[in-house]
Amino acid sequence: MTVVTRFAPSPTGALHIGSARTALFNWLYARGRGGKFLLRIEDTDQARSTPENTQIILDGMNWLGLDWDGDPISQSGNAARHVEVAQTLLANGHAYKCFSTQDEIEAFREQARATKSSTLFRSPWRDVDSADHPDAPYVIRIKAPHEGQTTLHDQVQGEVTWSNDQLDDMILLRSDGTPVYMLAVVVDDYDMGVTHVIRGDDHLANAFRQNLVYEAMGWPKPVLAHIPLIFGPDGKKLSKRHGATGAAEYQGMGYPAAGMRNYLARLGWSHGDDEFFSDAQAKEWFDLPGIGKSPARFDTKKLESICGQHIAASDDAALLQELKAFLAATDAPALTDTQITKFSDGMYCLKERAKTFPELLDKAAFIMTERPIIPDEKSSKNLDDVSRGILKDLTPHLQNASWTRDALEQVVASVAEAHGMKLGKLAGPLRAALAGRATTPSVFDMMLVLGPDETVARLQDASG
Repeated sequence: MTVVTRFAPSPTGALHIGSARTALFNWLYARGRGGKFLLRIEDTDQARSTPENTQIILDGMNWLGLDWDGDPISQSGNAARHVEVAQTLLANGHAYKCFSTQDEIEAFREQARATKSSTLFRSPWRDVDSADHPDAPYVIRIKAPHEGQTTLHDQVQGEVTWSNDQLDDMILLRSDGTPVYMLAVVVDDYDMGVTHVIRGDDHLANAFRQNLVYEAMGWPKPVLAHIPLIFGPDGKKLSKRHGATGAAEYQGMGYPAAGMRNYLARLGWSHGDDEFFSDAQAKEWFDLPGIGKSPARFDTKKLESICGQHIAASDDAALLQELKAFLAATDAPALTDTQITKFSDGMYCLKERAKTFPELLDKAAFIMTERPIIPDEKSSKNLDDVSRGILKDLTPHLQNASWTRDALEQVVASVAEAHGMKLGKLAGPLRAALAGRATTPSVFDMMLVLGPDETVARLQDASG
């Protein structure tokens, strides 16, 4: 059997980080088994669904690297098929026409509340012969069992049992003939050949209502896996009060996609004590029994730690491409050809201990700036008359030096010694001259990346 999973977001807003994790779990499960990962846009809420929101979701998926098979499917485009299934259920006796008005339904519920009985609506039309039907608007409802229990096996939640007297005869088609979401989901999953439904546990109650359609149509049921929601550090459902919640926001903050995938995979799923892993390992290891039943807590510090490890371990060329994409996504100026060359040369010393792309860019300030270098307040304190004189003395030695790290260290050390100071004491003035900052990569790394001409020119500028 070919594994088929799906991610089915509603285009009524941005791609929430919880939804992104759901997409990731589906992607990992399918990709790790040579299966298919499908994307369905559940746009039946036409009042709130917009093409712009759909594009935001697609952009978020693309940023995260969660590629899907085939074209995205529009749920609203399948409305005729949903209606066909509802009519089939009506024809075979598993559904019925209900002519109860909203006023009648509300009156029923008011009476139920007054007598402290169940407010679950029981339609008086369930068993009425069609010959006695009025010529009036109606909805089509499914016939749910009202006695006994239904048990569903869930790969995460285990055996879950629901009392059938808590199931209503849910509406399949509204009075205007449009299908409801609960019907559309089941029909689409069946038609798409979905074998595994992996989604948030806020859909667990829906599974029992959707099961009615599978039972009535005699369709094979998919494997269910309802995953716990993501909480904030305070143990409450992740929301705006905790900070960023959308995938696009994390892209804008400069987190690398590989680090985001790694961290999201660990939110609610585990493989032993492994924290840092590659996509290949995640695809090999990911399985449904590894998902816990308790909500995971979003921890920004852990996210940063994982992302820092991924930046450090990334291929330099691939990291540079993602950096360019980050700049484009945040409407920042693109890198010049010279900057690209220097980034390529210096990525080895920039990516260590950088947890985000803004941090990487901050370390690369000496690349991004141009002469004349204007030292900031802190670094300018290292450029007094004495240090300027030493830099002036150092410049001709560097002009004749072999441009290797060992040679540069030897030249700088000998000049420092000639002035009666340790090499470390000269680092501050060098940082101010080369980068205009007090905190930078190693001065020798900066020299190697800048090259002899630019290094000497900056030192000459600083020494006056």
